[in-house]
Amino acid sequence: MDVHVPTRMLVEALVRTDLTVDAGELYATASLLDMNDQQVRLCIKRLVAEGRFVQEGRGRKAILRATGDTGRALGLDVEFVTHAFRQDAGLAPWDGTWHLVAFTVPESARPARDALRAALTLLGGAAVHGGLYVSANPWEPYVEEHARRLDVLGHVTFLTTRDLRRGEENDPVALARTMWPLDEIAGRYDRLAAVAEPRLRLLQDHTEPPEPTATPEPSEPSATSAARRLTIAVELAAEFTRAMEADPLLPPELLPRPWPGARARTLTARCWSLLEEQAGKDDGAVRLFGLYGGLSRAAAGV
Repeated sequence: MDVHVPTRMLVEALVRTDLTVDAGELYATASLLDMNDQQVRLCIKRLVAEGRFVQEGRGRKAILRATGDTGRALGLDVEFVTHAFRQDAGLAPWDGTWHLVAFTVPESARPARDALRAALTLLGGAAVHGGLYVSANPWEPYVEEHARRLDVLGHVTFLTTRDLRRGEENDPVALARTMWPLDEIAGRYDRLAAVAEPRLRLLQDHTEPPEPTATPEPSEPSATSAARRLTIAVELAAEFTRAMEADPLLPPELLPRPWPGARARTLTARCWSLLEEQAGKDDGAVRLFGLYGGLSRAAAGV
């Protein structure tokens, strides 16, 4: 299955732990993925114009530095991915509590109100009514951070309940099914699994040790080329991001069984683990997604 990889996805993939991107590395990696220099230049220009990165230096010697908002978003991505794998492993059980946020931001602060609504949706909330959103996860610190930044915290009310009912329906599983587009989310994970499975087989085919010979030859890290490994890593990340962005990370207790998200994440983690095993020290695939650290290795055993 073909995968579309946006140029900005590659930029984010190459963000290092100090929240910088080496432009020379970016251009070199983009070339391996058949992206031309003009694509990269335009992408950098847009990211800087949007305020997501600042550029220090010029051309291939430049350094892109993530802004505060971008750095926070990348940090949250790592945190939420970690939480998803913990849920898959049964390490984050639901306590039955619904977390609600209500807001009455005046019309005079309409842009802030719209931004808050978008943030609640991005954090996995579902609209119960116009100014009332619900999550099954303890999202209060994240909502408060957004509200403070938008200067509307005084218009926001936080509450929790274990007794949520819509009309006559109070079954948590049924409520989750009506409030979140679970079929659409599941479809994204089905696509991720369809992308990961053939790539996992390809990587597994090259993990068998070679037949012993009388005079051992210097071995390559893998029969899979470095360029191919890099392509696989970026393709997986693109589909993984598309699936995770739409996922409210509902507790497994509220989801249909089996839930395709858990299977798709496990397949992806196994691919990432094999990519790391097969890579040489100068392999571009190893440098990708440094912010995730050893997450793929730990998750591959889920």
